[in-house]
Amino acid sequence: PHVCVVGSGPAGFYTAQHILKHHGGARVDIYEKLPVPFGLVRFGVAPDHPEVKNVINAFTQTAHSERCAYYGNVTVGRDVMVAELQQAYHAVVLSYGAEDNRVLGIPGENLSGVYSARAFVGWYNGVPENRDLKPDLSCETALILGHGNVALDIARILLSPLRLLRKTDITGGSLAALACSKVKRVWLVGRRGPLQVAFTIKELREMINLPGARPVLNATDFTGLENAIKDAPRPRKRLTELMIKTALEKPGEKMMEVQAVVAQAAAPREWGLKFQRSPQEVLPTTDGRRARAVRMALTRLEGSGDSAKAVPTGDMEELECGLVLSSIGYRSLPLDPAVPFDTQRGIIPNSSGRVEGIPGLYCSGWVKRGPTGVIITTMNDSFDTAQSVLEDLQAGVLDVAASREGFGAVESILRSRGVRPVSFSDWEKIDAAEVARGKAAGKPREKIVDPQEMLQLIGH
Repeated sequence: PHVCVVGSGPAGFYTAQHILKHHGGARVDIYEKLPVPFGLVRFGVAPDHPEVKNVINAFTQTAHSERCAYYGNVTVGRDVMVAELQQAYHAVVLSYGAEDNRVLGIPGENLSGVYSARAFVGWYNGVPENRDLKPDLSCETALILGHGNVALDIARILLSPLRLLRKTDITGGSLAALACSKVKRVWLVGRRGPLQVAFTIKELREMINLPGARPVLNATDFTGLENAIKDAPRPRKRLTELMIKTALEKPGEKMMEVQAVVAQAAAPREWGLKFQRSPQEVLPTTDGRRARAVRMALTRLEGSGDSAKAVPTGDMEELECGLVLSSIGYRSLPLDPAVPFDTQRGIIPNSSGRVEGIPGLYCSGWVKRGPTGVIITTMNDSFDTAQSVLEDLQAGVLDVAASREGFGAVESILRSRGVRPVSFSDWEKIDAAEVARGKAAGKPREKIVDPQEMLQLIGH
């Protein structure tokens, strides 16, 4: 059987890996719109979290299988249509992720100084389309809307000492901009309370321990929470206890060394969590061009736990800030009119990865279940979809007797449209160049951010 996977992030690679491992004869071709593979492992994971990127080694092993091929620089839905892939393959799996961000939908969202978390992360991580973002870092206070791990990543990058960032694969351009940054205060704002934050304890602890930055948590936000979390699941309990401890601890209460207390009190930078505030409008500077503050509605919570709803109280508050980053989630987009898409939920309607009403078409990852979870969540989800493909091969739902040419058929379509795919060995040349440039700068790699430069490098 010839199987085609669209998208080379974790969902695509884990789907391919599982099919190749459990079917001795299957061939899997992976298509990717960028020349370079690995999706959000390369472009989403924070530069100072290199250990999370180790999955790239397993993906590379999959790509090196003689039954697997990688075709980068091919945009499905433009260079080749899904129907054309279905003609060429026994099964087509859509694993193209969530390539857009949710919008706030409030006045002033388009002012200069307001950016989506997605674009900002893309800027410091080398996503080609975000390379010219040039965020304005000339203000002292930044406001991040959202209480997830991406919000904490951004806060950490904004406040990290340069000596730490210099050792990472952060892009050269963003490192230079951060070196001139005036930002010294970051507020992370959420509509709900401390019991509803979406970030995890590892990321919070890292933020609390960030050198030269002091956490500012309001004790009143946390009073009485000890009782509320008595029966909470353990991860939620530990996370809340860490916030309570950080909020209520006066420097010097636990016998820390005097230097540490002094250092903490004199820390040049600070960050804090603000709760039960819902953004209503980004307010402009007098010239009407740039962000100056965010007006927020104070909220109260109805219900408890994860299902609690934030309801405006009628009170308002303004928070001064020159930089606003909205980190309220990613969003999948329809790829091709031939594929059903639930715009409400932002997913392809499916059951166990089988696309509703279209035999032989599957989906995995964020476009299958929505943009939540970490790499391990996506791994399990992709194995589930791969299992559906294997079951359908076994049960004869997919007609393997019908010959399918796979890439042979697609190649002539791409050639007729003037599209030249990038192979995995081409990527390895780009990879080697990035690592060599990084070595010269004392970094693990210096990412190339211009696709044209990538293509030149491999002689395209």
